[in-house]
Amino acid sequence: MILTKFTAEEVDGFAPLSLHVEADALLEYVEAILRRGVGIDSILVDLLAPAARRLGEYWEDDRCDFVDVTMGLWRLQEIVHELGARLPVERQAGPGRRALFASLVGDQHSFGTVVIEELFCREGWLTDRMAEATTPDLLERVACEWFDLIGLTITCDCHIAPLPSIIAALRNVSRNPRLCVMVGGRIFAEDPALAVRLGANGTAPDAKVAIKVAAELVDALMIEAAD
Repeated sequence: MILTKFTAEEVDGFAPLSLHVEADALLEYVEAILRRGVGIDSILVDLLAPAARRLGEYWEDDRCDFVDVTMGLWRLQEIVHELGARLPVERQAGPGRRALFASLVGDQHSFGTVVIEELFCREGWLTDRMAEATTPDLLERVACEWFDLIGLTITCDCHIAPLPSIIAALRNVSRNPRLCVMVGGRIFAEDPALAVRLGANGTAPDAKVAIKVAAELVDALMIEAAD
């Protein structure tokens, strides 16, 4: 039988490995999963991303220190890049369609942006990523370059209150008057409607779904502008 999903027990068993073994050994472990017939996108979204969240929980619960978690996330990121290089580039998302993915300053463990950028890139989007972006830096980037989509990963609850003003500012300075803003993170998985209440165009439960939702939202904005 081909495994296409990972249980919580499997994620719990994999997450500590990144703290204790090197990236090469982790890759061998993942290679064994690939030989069982699991798709690369499933490994990225259903194993590596949840494992990264577990490491964040370890740190919050004082089960390991910041350095250990940082090294573990770095190893997971190496696996993401290795696997991403093996994924075929799918059909183009659109002529020059561009996306910027960012975690805000204070979100020190923003592994989700690494996974989502990799998958969007494989789908033909032109992508870029900013880690721990300050609001001025993010606004400057959006004011200077054209983006069809901005994806904000929110892992720190402290960013919820200022998020409406950040999103509004992004729209005000954007070179693209039809800018689409998506948000992601644990709090939006628990309450998807919160994304729209805070001013975003939408959210998605994981990176695979986000690709489909993003394409639909960007297309809808273009059609709206044409009308």
